[in-house]
Amino acid sequence: MIRLNCFFQARDGRLAEALEAAKALTAASLAQDGCVAYDVFESATRPGVLLICETWRDDKALADHSASEPFARHVAVINQAGTMKIERFDF
Repeated sequence: MIRLNCFFQARDGRLAEALEAAKALTAASLAQDGCVAYDVFESATRPGVLLICETWRDDKALADHSASEPFARHVAVINQAGTMKIERFDF
């Protein structure tokens, strides 16, 4: 399995826009084959920070997710609203 922790920092007061896109991406991702878990969290201690936690069955499921239309659409919005750092863990 693969776990991704995606840390997002909003810029210019664009957190609400990014959070809306992250929630839509979460809903779409949970319906995809190979998605074990997917959620988005807003930091209680760091303003403008989100954490998107994803767990995928394998590399193929993650690749299919990354090539999907919902991923492209929602991640484009998220990337325009701030910056992202991704950590990957294989287990």
